[in-house]
Amino acid sequence: MEVFHLQHSLSEHYLTILRDKTTESEQFRDSARKIAILLLMEATKNLATMHKNIDTPLAKFSGKEIEQGSVAVPVLRAGLGLLDGIQSLMPNLSVGYIGVQRNEETSNPEDYYCKLPDLKNKNIFVLEPMLATGGSLSFAVSQVKDAGGNNISALCVVSAPEGIERLEKEHPDIKLYTAAIDDQLNESWYIVPGLGDMGDRLFGTI
Repeated sequence: MEVFHLQHSLSEHYLTILRDKTTESEQFRDSARKIAILLLMEATKNLATMHKNIDTPLAKFSGKEIEQGSVAVPVLRAGLGLLDGIQSLMPNLSVGYIGVQRNEETSNPEDYYCKLPDLKNKNIFVLEPMLATGGSLSFAVSQVKDAGGNNISALCVVSAPEGIERLEKEHPDIKLYTAAIDDQLNESWYIVPGLGDMGDRLFGTI
């Protein structure tokens, strides 16, 4: 599995806002959207393009456009915090949803919803802001593969080494883009230093 650790001054800026426990939900959502755009810029750097002949106001021009359509798949509910940024930038994008919740006693993923569009010949971006144990993201990637997806990138805001290791074992064929790789998981399987519960902070349900 290829792991891309985003190294960018702007991502560090917005990540600091996300980590700050005093950040209110509105600013938190805005910073998550901006980090999503930065992650997508990195993840789409080498997407296949094709030529498109157009007329500018002054001359004919041979430009380029993205060759394949794309699918964003936020893992509910925290993944919704990245979706707006992806939709604002990515052309020819459709959206699927996978609902996964973590059993707080076992840390194992439990699914409750899955709705995916056609994934054939698409660039697929699975949006899971917090890669902790890796259970939810690994489960979501398996769902995408079962539905026919095979060109898969995972976009995460904060990742723990334990989650990266699990994903490498279970899905070595995907690409992982993350804005931060933190120290470890605590006894409750939360990322440390992390930023708390992403979903709660996005939607003000703390």
